[in-house]
Amino acid sequence: MLEKLFGVPEQEAAISVTDTLSYMLAAVLIGVIIAAVYILITERSRRSFSFIVSMLMLPAIVTLVIILVGSNVARAFSIAGVFALVRFRSAPGESKDISLVFMAMAAGLSCGLGYITLAFSVLAVLCVIVLVAFKVVAVCFKDTTKQLSILIPEDMSYNGAFDDIFEKYTKAASLERVRTTNMGTLFELTYRVQMKQKADEKAFIDEIRCRNGNLKISLCIKEYNTEKL
Repeated sequence: MLEKLFGVPEQEAAISVTDTLSYMLAAVLIGVIIAAVYILITERSRRSFSFIVSMLMLPAIVTLVIILVGSNVARAFSIAGVFALVRFRSAPGESKDISLVFMAMAAGLSCGLGYITLAFSVLAVLCVIVLVAFKVVAVCFKDTTKQLSILIPEDMSYNGAFDDIFEKYTKAASLERVRTTNMGTLFELTYRVQMKQKADEKAFIDEIRCRNGNLKISLCIKEYNTEKL
C-alpha cells in the first residue's frame, strides 16, 4: 500500500559506478571553479582556508546525495532525518559567501541529476556576473571610511576642535564615542571619517597632533557588519 501511495518503484535501477564517478568528477571541477572565484573576489587577509575546502567538497557531496536518493521517497526522508540531526556551529559569513554556497549546492544538484552541460553553462554565466559585479563595485564604491581615535587633555573642549582639519582632509566626519581614560585625565574621541581621494594621511595626522598636544592618535579601517547575514 505504501508503494502505491508514494509511487515507490518495486525495483530500482542499479547505480552505475561509471556515471557516479563522472558526475562527481564534474562536481569537483565545478567546486574548483567556485573556489577560484572566491579567491579572486576576496581580499587576501579575509580569505578562509576552510571555506575554500568547503567549496571544493560541497558540489561533490550534494551530487553523491542526489545520486543515492534517486527516486526513492523513503530514502529521501531518511537522509533528511539524518541531516536534521546535524548542528552547524560557525561564524556568520558575508552575503557573498552565502551566495557562493548556494551556487555550489545548485551545481551539485544539477550534476547529481545528470545535467552536466546545464551545470557548467549556468556556472559560467554566474561566475562572469559575480566577477564583473565585484570589479565594478570595487571601482565605483570604494570604501574610504576609517576610524579615527584621538586623545586630548581633560581641559580641552572637543566640540568643534578639529572641524577645520576635517573639512580640509575628509568628505564627512562624525563623532561616535567619547570616553575618559588614564584615570580621567584624558578624553578619548572616536570619529568615523571618510577620507577624500588623494588625501595625505600623514599631513592629516600631523595637524591633529599639533592640536591635541602630541598625544596618541590612531587611524585605521573600521569593520562594519552591513554585509553579514
